[in-house]
Amino acid sequence: MNRTTKRRVVVALGGNALLRRGEPPDADHQQANVMRAARAIATIAEHDEVVVTHGNGPQVGLLALQAAAYTDVAPYPLDILGAETEGMIGYMLDQHLLAELPGRQVATLLTQVVVDPHDPAFARPTKPIGPVYPATEARRLAGQRGWALTHDGDGVRRIVASPAPRRIIELPTIETLLAADTLVVCAGGGGIPVALCADGAFRGMEAVVDKDATAALLATALDADVLLILTDVPAVRTDWPSPDGHDIRHATPAQLGAMTFPPGSMGPKVAAAARFVTRTGRRAAIGRLEDAPALLAGTTGTQITPTGPLVTAAGDLPAQPPRSAPDSTCSTTA
Repeated sequence: MNRTTKRRVVVALGGNALLRRGEPPDADHQQANVMRAARAIATIAEHDEVVVTHGNGPQVGLLALQAAAYTDVAPYPLDILGAETEGMIGYMLDQHLLAELPGRQVATLLTQVVVDPHDPAFARPTKPIGPVYPATEARRLAGQRGWALTHDGDGVRRIVASPAPRRIIELPTIETLLAADTLVVCAGGGGIPVALCADGAFRGMEAVVDKDATAALLATALDADVLLILTDVPAVRTDWPSPDGHDIRHATPAQLGAMTFPPGSMGPKVAAAARFVTRTGRRAAIGRLEDAPALLAGTTGTQITPTGPLVTAAGDLPAQPPRSAPDSTCSTTA
């Protein structure tokens, strides 16, 4: 692989981009949305080296509900349900990417992500999963199943622990596949959360790792040129959900750090993009799935770079700075 002519791009698909808000969580709707995603990714993969990761919040919550229907069987833990969503969504992405890129090799890889079993996140669940419920129904389910809840728009969702990702176990395998010119789908749903035991073995953890945090870790560890975070909104907005807010066209990590974003939706995306830019000196972008090629070109969405003015919807995007060498690296040790 000639890295002087091809950029390495990590594409992070939001779970809500694959299952849109308000849609029934059935296979047909997910297949249609995955087909849209594959078309957008294929446009990028024609010219660049691509690694795809994806969210699984709606899907892992759905599987948890389905598992709960079997009252004679103990509920499956979240790490196993996370592995199931990696296989389910990865299979659909793999199939449609192969159709969009004839002759290209595509591989979907179950990916384990090391987390700290003592992470404070286990005591403070924040990650929304599953569908949005009316408040009365959510409270009933929470009472039956011991769920923690959070408001999401006009409804309520279940929330679970979301510890920080520390190391991607299959990183060498991902590198090997990329060296063979393979488009890799990996670390779906933030990866399968595992902890390193005293005997050197790994065990699954009851959590869902934030997809965007893992995407930033993956992009940094893979020495990516660009991190694209694709969602269902055109750009990051100031003062959301106020009608007086504006789309942010360009910002630096420091400028974004001075703002507040919703912790269960845009907040993790902004934090992950800013972390990648800070640690590598390269570029990240946040925007709609349909706008993926333009996001990569730097002409739409929210572009995040190490330096430059804060530009909102009324302004112009600054010129993209040249690629600079990373000034720090993200630790991948457990």
